[in-house]
Amino acid sequence: MRRRATILGGAVACAMMFVIGSGARADETMVEACLKAAASAHQVPAGVLVLLLQVERGRLGAVSPNKNDTVDIGPMQVNDIWVGKLAQRWRTSKDAAYLALRDNFCANVEAGAWILRQALDEAPGNLWEGVAIYHSHNPSHKRAYLKSVYEQAMRLRREQGIASLERTAK
Repeated sequence: MRRRATILGGAVACAMMFVIGSGARADETMVEACLKAAASAHQVPAGVLVLLLQVERGRLGAVSPNKNDTVDIGPMQVNDIWVGKLAQRWRTSKDAAYLALRDNFCANVEAGAWILRQALDEAPGNLWEGVAIYHSHNPSHKRAYLKSVYEQAMRLRREQGIASLERTAK
């Protein structure tokens, strides 16, 4: 359990490089608390949320246009097709849901965890198929996304290995 906490903490520090946009403030404790709360609330692995956060490379305040006339919003790059469902779920207006996704790290991560839960439920017993569905139902897009997630996991694993070696050497 301690090793998992260390890995999550290190991953959160890495994720913060991508999360915090200019002028936006978040600290590592808040980021980790939001990730853990979202993971727990939706019964998804916190480590997978961190990987998705790093692969998506969004940041607070970010709105990124897509080729299909949609936009991806905030740190988890939640597609705006989810805004209506999230507004209903959060019992708020679409405008308020959009702003929360864009400007509130915890709301954005909670939405990402909820969307991941929907994807995992669509692929019972297959975590990686669920991760792929989180991104797209298109087979080639799913493959490319899984490759990115895998590469990020391997990069994080290498960085964690180096960090633990550095701590041991001191």
